[in-house]
Formats: sequence, C-alpha cells, structure tokens
Amino acid sequence: MSLRLYDTSTRTVRAFEPLEEGRVGMYVCGATPQAAPHIGHLRSGVIYDVLLRWLRRSGYEVTFARNVTDIDDKIIAVAAEERVPWFAVAEGNQRVFSQGYDLLGCLPPTIEPRATGHVPEMIVLMRRLVERGHAYASGGDVYFDVRSWAEQYGSLSNQRLENMRSAGDTPNEDLKRDPLDFALWKGAKPGEPSWETPWGEGRPGWHLECSAMATKYLGPAFDIHGGGVDLIFPHHENEIAQSRAAGDGFARYWLHNGLLTVDGEKMSKSVGNVVLLPDLLGKARPAEVRYYLASAHYRSLMDYTDAALAEAVSAYQRIEGFVTRAAEVVGAGAEAEKLPEAFVSALDDDLGVPQALAVVHEAVREGNNALASGDEEAVRRQLAVVRAMTGALGLDPLSEQWSHAGEGDLRSVVDALVAVALEQRQAARARKDYAAADAIRDGLSAAGILVEDTPNGPRWELKRG
Repeated sequence: MSLRLYDTSTRTVRAFEPLEEGRVGMYVCGATPQAAPHIGHLRSGVIYDVLLRWLRRSGYEVTFARNVTDIDDKIIAVAAEERVPWFAVAEGNQRVFSQGYDLLGCLPPTIEPRATGHVPEMIVLMRRLVERGHAYASGGDVYFDVRSWAEQYGSLSNQRLENMRSAGDTPNEDLKRDPLDFALWKGAKPGEPSWETPWGEGRPGWHLECSAMATKYLGPAFDIHGGGVDLIFPHHENEIAQSRAAGDGFARYWLHNGLLTVDGEKMSKSVGNVVLLPDLLGKARPAEVRYYLASAHYRSLMDYTDAALAEAVSAYQRIEGFVTRAAEVVGAGAEAEKLPEAFVSALDDDLGVPQALAVVHEAVREGNNALASGDEEAVRRQLAVVRAMTGALGLDPLSEQWSHAGEGDLRSVVDALVAVALEQRQAARARKDYAAADAIRDGLSAAGILVEDTPNGPRWELKRG
C-alpha cells in the first residue's frame, strides 16, 4: 500500500500522488511568536516532523517550508504592553520556538521564511488580485472581495456564505464592500510598523503572508499544506481563495492536526492551564516528551494529563531499556534496511503512528525474549529492526540526538565519579565484603543512580520521575 493521507478539502483519505515524481513540496503554518510555545504548538511541530521523516524514508526529496508570522496584531499588542519593540517580541519568542523544536528532535525546515521579509511578493500578489477584480483598495486598506469568489469560498471548511459572519479584521466595517471581505493589507496606524506599497503605507494581513511565501518557495502549485485544525477557517480558507483567485493552483492536499487540551479544557492564560515545554521537562526527558506528543493519531484531539505523560514515559523507557541492554550484548550495530511490513502499512495509512508504535513494542517484546534465552542472533536482528522503526519516527534511543540528551558536560563528570564508585564496589565484591558492596550501591541509589549487574559488568542510569 502506498501513502494515503486525509485531505480536508475533499474530506476523504486519498492516495498521495505528488506533482513531480520523487519530489514533494510541503508548507506548514508555523509560529506567530507573540509568546513562548505551549505544548499544542510543539505537538504540531512533532507531527509534521514525523510526516517529513516518513516522506524522506519513503524515497521523496522534500522541500519543507515552515513560515514565521513575525508581524501580527497580537505581537504589536504584546510589544505595547511590555513597552519593547515589536521585532524584539517576535525575535525573542521565535528563538524559543526554534529551541523547542530542536530539543524535541524536529528536523530543520528547508526554508523558514518570515513575513516581514516577503512584502514585495505580497505586493505582487495583491496587484494580481486587484487586476483580476478580486481585491480592492479602500481607506488605505486592501480587501479581498469574497463575493467575487462566492462559488468556491467555504469549500475547505464546508460552510455556506449565508451562514458566515464578518471577518472582524477591521474596526471600520464601512471600508468594506461586504462584511465577509477580509484584509489583505492594513493601512498604517500611528506607532505601528509599516511598509510602502502602491496603495499606501501599511502592513500585511495574516492570510496574505502565507500565500505569498508558500508560492515563492514551492511554486504556484505544490503538494501538501499543513497546520492545526483551528486554522481551517478563516486562515486556510482565505489562503485558498486569494491564491486560486490570483491564478495559482496552490496546495493539492490539506492536512490538519487535532488540538491539544489540558485536563479536558482548552489552554488559556485566564484559566491558568497553559503548559509550556519547561513544565514537561520537569517530568520527562525530551525523547519521552516527543514520544508522548507523537503517540496519538495526528488528527485526534489530545488531552494532556500528568498520568498520560507518565504512561508515555514508561512506554518509551521499555523501548530504551531493550535497546540499551541489547547493544551491550551484541553492539549497537546498524538499523535494518527493511522495515516490518506492518509498520510501513501503519504509517502509509494516513500516518498511523499509534499502530506503528504497537509494531515497535511487539518487536521489543520479541527482543526481550531473545535476551532472556541468550539468542544473540535474534537479539541482533530485533535490535536492528527496533532501531530502524524508532529511527523513522525520530525516537531511536541510540541516535546522537537522544544519547545523554541535555546532560552535556555534567554527564561525563557523573560518569567518571560513578565509575570510581563501581570500581570500589567490584573490589569489595571480589574480596567478599558484600556489606561494603551493598553500601556503595545503596549510596548510589540514594543519589538517584540505579545500578544493574549484567553479564558484561555493571551498568548505571539516572532515576527518572
């Protein structure tokens, strides 16, 4: 079975057929960095990283663009409240987003365009829309004329024009021909950043930015457009309208990931339940957080609870435990070239990560049985398969990303100190001073270090949780 993806625009699971054989263009709506990322943002980052890895593993050359909306009403409002420049808000928070993606093992995009760097492309797009009769200037703003695209507007979100409300993107509705019209360009206001255009100074509207950036780097038509389900309307609906009205084919497959709630409630500053990455890292390592965020199907609503995170931590540690013990017996080896058919089928079926992880855990069980029976050839085989599958998901415990991740130089210091203690323990055991040996082990345990005796000598790890 070849890759099949759920396309929001057709509301069906479709066989994936790229425009150009062997190549994929993918655009994902990235951050509007008015604040540090919460776990909903990071879930989206992990989901599309898994898709990127699977496309590449499937043999595609992928051009992946993930934008940064670095100018926006919310950014301007935060800057005014904190009395700092708007660009300082955007830049500072975008660095935190990038650090979060990196920490969770997300591969960097091919290009990460910023809205403020693409005003010339936006001007060209607006001019095309005005010339085709789909946009008009009014009072320093430029608006998209929704009625000029009435037969197609609403198709992505499955809505009818008569049931829609005003776009609500201007305080002066009198500037519009129709309340449904949305702003492509907002006229300059005192104290706000602005750029010069044929229609006067101002700044871009939210929707215009993505159409201009996506087509610049991926062409007038490309394969996949992704984002959160909350972006279907109005953002993605408006992207489609303005792009296709201008004559671009735009995206052929629309993917949307489900939202993330906390204990059954939507995250909100007013409620005080916004969960940030540092909150999770106090309870789990980065690899375990990645496992948790990837483990549910990407289209499902995901509800964060401490218990759910703890369950994911235990699941990842079962994988990690087998991989670590197996590598000690047969060496790290290399990933298997061929993935299990059930694993491939799961990911090819609309990126079925939960089903793929079930295959991983079955392989881990078989590997643990091989370890218990002393069948080194079976251990070697299962280790290679498990590493290949977890590698495809960005979760291989032996990858450089996760080997002692986040411990840095401290790990080498602790390693040296523990080695001395273990040598003393071995010496005590050799002279049959078991009381001293046990005391050393108990002392290490009290310090948060677990010691396991193996056929190849003692090994240690830090306690988790």
